[in-house]
Amino acid sequence: MIPRIKICCISSEDEARIAIESGASAIGLVSRMPSGPGPIPDELIRQIAKTVPPPIGTFLLTSETSVKDIIEHHHRTNTNTIQIVDSLSSGTYSQIKAALPSVKIVQVIHVIDERSVDEAIEISEMVDAILLDSGNPKLKVKELGGTGRVHNWKLSKQIRDKSKCPVYLAGGLNPENVRQAIEEVQPFAVDVCSGVRTNGKLDKQKLELFFIRALKN
Repeated sequence: MIPRIKICCISSEDEARIAIESGASAIGLVSRMPSGPGPIPDELIRQIAKTVPPPIGTFLLTSETSVKDIIEHHHRTNTNTIQIVDSLSSGTYSQIKAALPSVKIVQVIHVIDERSVDEAIEISEMVDAILLDSGNPKLKVKELGGTGRVHNWKLSKQIRDKSKCPVYLAGGLNPENVRQAIEEVQPFAVDVCSGVRTNGKLDKQKLELFFIRALKN
């Protein structure tokens, strides 16, 4: 299976265009976060999302945790997908679906230990996809993605094998390790941020190499 590719931390219409022309099936637009790279204002997220052609996923990365706040955040940005980077503190996924029926819901699971596997499998029945990342929401300053670290792919593979929905693999991916990650985990899609950037800017050469390595049979 050829994985799809999501390019995250998109910061401008130009970066979105470069990612899509390279072959990205989705882009990530990072809103306010407690830590990590790439946050941009909600108005800019809305503006970029508006320029993206319909088949491409526009992912709002939100750190909001209540359903009410997540829905309000989406109204400000109008993406076609919501990537929830922390655990829900109140409300349910079905309430989000009822309020935003045409919007896909992707829940991030921070792969830390065996408990992450159980959490992922349970949540996979309630969302459109899960995204496995290397953060740690239990730290004093929460890490909710963009760490540039690889996590334990053996745990990711367990999740991939038992998940009821598609699985995106993120966390420290780059042109050097993406082929191994795909072979070990066999995810629906891979997600990259810092691994295709130089000094914070999207690097066309790294991007091209990432796609070549990710998509080779």
